[in-house]
Amino acid sequence: MRRIILLTVLLTNLAFASVKVDTTYSTAGAVAQKIGGDLVHVTVLGSPKYDPHFIVPKPSLISKLRRADLLIINGGGLELGWLPPLLRAANNAKIQNGAKGFLDMSHFVHMIDVPASISRAFGDVHAQGNPHYTTDPYVIVPMAKAIAQKLSQIDPQHQKSYEANLKKFTNEWQTYLNKLDAKMLTCKDKKVVQYHELFNYFLKRYNYKIYGTIEPLPGIAPSSKHTIELINIMRENGVKKILQDVYHERKTAQFIAAKTGAKVLIIPHDLGADGSKTLQEFYNKIANRICQ
Repeated sequence: MRRIILLTVLLTNLAFASVKVDTTYSTAGAVAQKIGGDLVHVTVLGSPKYDPHFIVPKPSLISKLRRADLLIINGGGLELGWLPPLLRAANNAKIQNGAKGFLDMSHFVHMIDVPASISRAFGDVHAQGNPHYTTDPYVIVPMAKAIAQKLSQIDPQHQKSYEANLKKFTNEWQTYLNKLDAKMLTCKDKKVVQYHELFNYFLKRYNYKIYGTIEPLPGIAPSSKHTIELINIMRENGVKKILQDVYHERKTAQFIAAKTGAKVLIIPHDLGADGSKTLQEFYNKIANRICQ
């Protein structure tokens, strides 16, 4: 009987020992799980099926934030449309901006497409640059390092475990990157247009040329005038690939494809956006579809 009681106490202590980690999006959540292992409980707040700029601020998210020990955000202004009111309502001092349990991943990556000036005339631009950096598989390592460091600060008694997980994961990821790079070298047609500037980081990494976006400006719905101009640009330059994300309307892309002979390629912007369950599967789907 005494052994049963001791075992129950041990299991209870283990259950309460896990660090509760909230991430705003799935890719960061997968990295946090790799580094934290059994020592963390990861909750992803935003569904990858929807526009990451406008996650629905459900009341259930408040309770999740209220219990969190660590909040990992994408940053770069991507969460500004939905996260701040949830954080205020959660009233959790541990995960407020600037607190020990707050981690902005954009501080650990090189942001591109930083605007020279900010104006609503340029559409829904982000002052710090393009926030969709997780489409570049090379940002996974700096993200993992930042998460390991933060978990070690929050839970110093398990620092060695986090460091060991980081070393194992980064070695595995480098092996994966070598294979992905070799695959991308085989891609011949590197001309694309995209709906929204979601994939700039991946496209820049592998030397693709972007001939435009279906949106005339970021966050602005396509107009007839802009659509016709884009069709002409694609015809003049022989662009045969349209990168379509999972959450924008597809009718415009299909119309442009019919007029240009291009393919509409559905590309995931985040892990799980079209069913991927692992980081490797997520980036493989991007690579396989862009490389068609």
